Amino acid sequence: MDLQTILVFLVFSAAVFWIGRLMYRNVFTKKSCASNCGKCAADFSNVKVPEIKS
Repeated sequence: MDLQTILVFLVFSAAVFWIGRLMYRNVFTKKSCASNCGKCAADFSNVKVPEIKS
């Protein structure tokens, strides 16, 4: 095998690993949010939301 074939195989393997990891985290995480951005764990209980008068 030449160097170009090895590099293509490594990049393809990394992409398959990355997609598999994303799918695994999306299916088997205990979070209620599907995006896994981490904002759902923030505590907004002390934030006052202004009322909108229409």
